[in-house]
Amino acid sequence: MKKLVSKKVLVPIIALVFLVVGSGFKSDFFEIAKQIEIFTTLFKELNMNYVDETNPAELMDTAIKNMLEDLDPYTKFLNEQDVEAYRINNAGEYSGIGALVRSYKDKLLIVEPHEGYPADKAGLKAGDEIIQIGDIKVADFDDNASELLKGANGTSVAITYKRQGKLNTTTITREGIEVDAVPFYEMIDDKTGYIVLSKFNAKASNQTKSALSDLKGKGAEKIILDLRDNPGGLLSEAINVTNLFVPKGELIVTTKSKVKKFNREYRTNNQAIDTDIPLVVLVNGSSASASEIVSGSLQDLDRAVIMGARSFGKGLVQRPLKLTYGTQLKVTISRYYTSSGRCIQALDYWNRDDSGNAVRNTEFNDYTTRNGRKVQDGGGVLPDVEIAAVKTNDLTMALLQNNVIFDYATDYHYSNQLSDVSNFKFENADFNKFKNYVRESNFSFETKAEKAIKMALSGEENDFLGTEVKDSYKTLLANIEKGKINALDRYQNEIQKNLEDEIVKRYFYRNGLYKYYLTNDDAILAATELLGNPSKYNAILK
Repeated sequence: MKKLVSKKVLVPIIALVFLVVGSGFKSDFFEIAKQIEIFTTLFKELNMNYVDETNPAELMDTAIKNMLEDLDPYTKFLNEQDVEAYRINNAGEYSGIGALVRSYKDKLLIVEPHEGYPADKAGLKAGDEIIQIGDIKVADFDDNASELLKGANGTSVAITYKRQGKLNTTTITREGIEVDAVPFYEMIDDKTGYIVLSKFNAKASNQTKSALSDLKGKGAEKIILDLRDNPGGLLSEAINVTNLFVPKGELIVTTKSKVKKFNREYRTNNQAIDTDIPLVVLVNGSSASASEIVSGSLQDLDRAVIMGARSFGKGLVQRPLKLTYGTQLKVTISRYYTSSGRCIQALDYWNRDDSGNAVRNTEFNDYTTRNGRKVQDGGGVLPDVEIAAVKTNDLTMALLQNNVIFDYATDYHYSNQLSDVSNFKFENADFNKFKNYVRESNFSFETKAEKAIKMALSGEENDFLGTEVKDSYKTLLANIEKGKINALDRYQNEIQKNLEDEIVKRYFYRNGLYKYYLTNDDAILAATELLGNPSKYNAILK
């Protein structure tokens, strides 16, 4: 019944319901009250008179969520289940099977089992497809079937899963799962420590502090802080992590909102652990939000050299607002600005293109760091030193999003024996096998050039094009298609890094991947080399 009510009818009306809360009943009180009354009568008449039975809760849930899609992707309505998931994500603790799972209509895909947790103990591997949980087939379950995997500690659940075309069954006993913000840290050499900070949950600053102190105790005189693929989290934890490296009282971030109470300056409140230790921070295109507060402010304060690739560019702050019946509205309340005064928000969700897509900023304003170095706003955090292999591109993203790299890693795992990560080497011959795999798969993605050409061929102007022009367009499309296969070679470094990451995890879990990074990751090797050259390091910052 979710599609019975037109989005165009309900969305603007529901939007006004929420505006009542935010507007404080100001000058537009009459219009808000009017639209609420219209919606109330519409909703009542619809449910009373529609030809089939309706589900009011589903209709309302769909209408609200569709309305919020017209805003930014971070403003969301949270029902009771969503509120609990949001709480768990921030707390870093939950009860379940201990695996990253992706939901599809007819299956749940195990993306990554966590070492030593229930899914791993039960023998599940990345690439396994769960098709039945208990007596319930995933294909017959209307909601997100991954909810069926959750439950109280000590309870068990039987599952049926498919692996390499063969059906298997196993029983998983749920237990408490700890989600570490710092899943790994270790000495790279006698004087260089390496810390992975993967998320900004409530444990982030304490675990980073503990790792930093431990590494210093082992002789670390230089630190690499890895924020790659860290999607962010709690703003307060971003401030506290930054505070580990900068003195008390430093301005780290400012938030600006149309609601005065949300306009705030956030400064460090504690004594730092070490304000002098040479520091490199690694970022990439999936480092977002709190990761950008830490990396951007450390860059603005000339406290660290940032290396890797341009970060995601999320300069928006959300806050959960309590609604009735245990629901919440997670709403964007403000933009944040790093200590130099720049906002790194990359996408403009309020001035969209003709297709309704957010527009990426192309004009940047200049700001200066404490030492007078130039930095810019509007497009994430641009590293002081860029690493080619860390960058992303449309082809690599398409291979990841379409599970081509994931599926290849699954096949590789079941076709190759590997007992020691130090023996793993992905050769050119392996990459050639991957290229053949892509050619033989159903993988396809459409470039911007292809979209433009196809639009030209399908538009009204097509009637005025001669046969020769049309044939030229078709030839061009064919050449672009060939070029996409050739692009696999052009972007081999970026693609191969993702292949290696996915393959190593299959054999040695994420902990093994981080150990592999210490001697094989381009960014870590470059950071270690930079930290070993104090004059070059200081020259970048000054």
